[in-house]
Amino acid sequence: MRGMKSLLHRMQIPREVWVGAGIIEKIPELCSVLGYKPGSKILIMQGPITGKIAGEGIKENLENRGYVVHVFLVRKADSKNISDARKTIKEKGVRLVLGVGGGKNIDVAKMASSKEGVPFISVPTVASHDGITSPRASIRARGKPYSVQAQAPIAILADIEIINKAPYRFTASGCGDIISNFTAVKDWLLAHKLKGEYYGHYAAALSLTSAKHIVENADLIRNKSEEGVRIVVEALIGSGVAMAIAGNSRPASGSEHLFSHALDLLASKPALHGEQCGIGAIMMMYLHDGNWKEIRGTLKKIGAPVTARELRINGETIIEALCTAHKIRPGRYTILGEKGLTREAARELAEKTRVI
Repeated sequence: MRGMKSLLHRMQIPREVWVGAGIIEKIPELCSVLGYKPGSKILIMQGPITGKIAGEGIKENLENRGYVVHVFLVRKADSKNISDARKTIKEKGVRLVLGVGGGKNIDVAKMASSKEGVPFISVPTVASHDGITSPRASIRARGKPYSVQAQAPIAILADIEIINKAPYRFTASGCGDIISNFTAVKDWLLAHKLKGEYYGHYAAALSLTSAKHIVENADLIRNKSEEGVRIVVEALIGSGVAMAIAGNSRPASGSEHLFSHALDLLASKPALHGEQCGIGAIMMMYLHDGNWKEIRGTLKKIGAPVTARELRINGETIIEALCTAHKIRPGRYTILGEKGLTREAARELAEKTRVI
């Protein structure tokens, strides 16, 4: 329209998504489909455990097909590991990065590859959160966790057989992360109405579809079958794509994530990210005057924590996190408002939702 300001809205979405049981051996085929032929230099970024689970086999398989493979061992998702990984990419002339494992391996892979202008493939060995797809990474700097823009994977290869062998707690955590989309979208819409923030209807709908998929299939997921794991993986991918379409993390990160990040700072031993977000979603849905009991019931049915005791975090820490959560990302408006909760309101909220 004449006179209307044109804004660039960039969406990064994976080109290829391969999901199936026993497909880890298809990594060379996937690389070839993406245009990386034998002789290409590839860097596998893995942890000590994920190397044994999948990384070593991937390396051998790629080398047998003529690829030049290097390995980088990720210790932490911090600036030093990212800097060291970038140095390896430069020195080895790497053209493609594979992030193999869980959160920190994939986060470091997406950050280092993004900084060096090299694509990366996400190869999750657990289904614990939607970072396997999203273009954002969770990095610790100056003692605090930060969510920063990186890049979406050029491809995802999720071997359901490998993921299903991981402790079930990780899969339940992934469900918590997805279910928290319910409150994230409500916060996003609230910010749109009160602050004029951009709201993407399609991205929000996709995010909610992923969350509803978990609610509708909770019994199947609890059976710990490969079919249940596939449902969780597909929902995590959908959630990550919703963020890519939105161009930010709004579709899957709201007040419940701020609460989780606050716990990361306050708890002596934080729980898994998705576990904390799930409990955060119970309480934030109560504040939104929504169906918090459905969220609680679904998490309980799946086997995810619904109380502070099950998180192994004391009640006072939960209350403190509720009181300070609004300070984690001051520019992100949520149901917590700009002043946050009083200690009395936080205690009442945690008690009424049976978190403490």
